[in-house]
Amino acid sequence: MGALWHPFSDMGAVEKNGEFVIARGEGVHVWDASGKQYLDATAGLWFANVGHGRKELAQAAADQAQTLAAYSTFGDYANPPVIELAERLAGIAPVPGSKTFLTSGGSDSVETAAKIARRYWFEQGQESKRYIIGRSKAYHGMHYAGTSLGGIQGNIEGYGTLVEDQAHVAWDDAEDLRATIERLGPENVAAFFAEPVMGAGGVYPPPEDYLMAVRKICTEHDILFVADEVVTGYGRIGGAWFASAKFGLEPDFVTTAKGLTSGYIPMGAVLVAPRVAEPFFDQDAGRWLRHGYTYSGHAVAAAVANANLDILEQENLLDEAARLEGSLASALSPLADHDLVSEVRCGTGAVAAVQLHEVAKAAPVVAKMRELGVATRAVGAGGVQFSPAFVMTDDEVGQLADITRQALDAAL
Repeated sequence: MGALWHPFSDMGAVEKNGEFVIARGEGVHVWDASGKQYLDATAGLWFANVGHGRKELAQAAADQAQTLAAYSTFGDYANPPVIELAERLAGIAPVPGSKTFLTSGGSDSVETAAKIARRYWFEQGQESKRYIIGRSKAYHGMHYAGTSLGGIQGNIEGYGTLVEDQAHVAWDDAEDLRATIERLGPENVAAFFAEPVMGAGGVYPPPEDYLMAVRKICTEHDILFVADEVVTGYGRIGGAWFASAKFGLEPDFVTTAKGLTSGYIPMGAVLVAPRVAEPFFDQDAGRWLRHGYTYSGHAVAAAVANANLDILEQENLLDEAARLEGSLASALSPLADHDLVSEVRCGTGAVAAVQLHEVAKAAPVVAKMRELGVATRAVGAGGVQFSPAFVMTDDEVGQLADITRQALDAAL
C-alpha cells in the first residue's frame, strides 16, 4: 500500500489497479514511467497553457531562487517580481484600475474573494450583506467557501454544515438569480459567483446574453459580481486575456490561478475592481484586511508568472487559443452523430466536452483513450474533457478526435 493519498480519488480503486505515473512532459505530450507517450488533452488540469517542458520557466524559477526564493508580503513587505506581476495583472484586468491580491491557487482565490466581499459590506456599514450565491453545476475550488458555492452535489455531501448564508440558483436562468435575491432580500446578499464558462461541472458555455443579464441584476440590487476565471483566465477563452473581457463584463472580482503560471508552480491572483479595493487603500481609514497566505507574493512563483506572461505575449498564444476554438469544433462536432454521444460542447475558446448519454460509459471511454495514447478525464456527469495547451496543432487536435471515436466505438 502506497503512502500517497490522491486528491479526488477512490483510493481503494487506485490501490487495486495501480497508479498512472506521469514522469515527463514536453509541449502537448506527456510520458509515463515506462516511457509510453500520450497526447495531453487537458493540459494537466486546465493549466499548462504554454505547454509542458518550457525551459524559460524553469530558468526563471532557478534564477529567482538564487536571488530571493521567498519572503513575506504581509504589512509593507514586497519583492521585485511581485511588484512587477501585480502591475502587469492590473494592466490586463477587465476593469481598469484593479488591484492584485496574490494567493497560492484557485481555491485560495475564491476564498479570498468571498471574504473580501463580505468585509467590503462590513466596512460600508451594511453588515447584513453576507449571503454568497453560486450556481448549479458550478465548481469553485475545495476550500469551505468554494465548496459551499459549488453546485456539484458529490463535492458537498458528507462534510456537514459548510459556510452559512449561502444559496444556489440554476446555472442557466438569470431570472432565478433575480428571484433568489428578492427572496433573500438584496440587503442580505454580498456577492454572486459565476464561471463565465463552467469547467469541472461539464464544460458549459454560457447561454446567449446570460452573463450580461446576471451582471445587470447584480448592479440593480447592489450586489458584487465575482467572475471565477481560474479555468478561463490567461487566454484560454481565446483572443482575450479573460472571458470577462471577451463577453463585455466588468466584474467586481476576477479569481484566477492555473494559467497564471501554466501550472509550473502554484500561484493564484484575485483582481479587485476599484470600487471594492479603494476603501481598503484609503490612507486615512486605517482599515486592515486581516486575510492572506504564507505564500501570497511568493517571489519564485511571481518570477515564473512573469516569464509565463512573456511567453503568452511573445508567441501570440491568446490568438492560438482562438484558433483552437475552431479546430476543436471542427474535429469534435462530428462525434455528435455517435450512438453514445448526446452532445458536443465547444465554441468558446480552447475548451470542449463530448457528453455521453450514459454516465457509466465515461470511465471506460477515458480508459480506452489512455490505452490508445490520449490522456484525458471524465468531467461533469458523463462528459469527456478537452482543454489542450495553446501550442497544440490542428493535426494533433485531429488525432484527439480520431482516438476519441475509436474509444467510443470500443465502448458500444
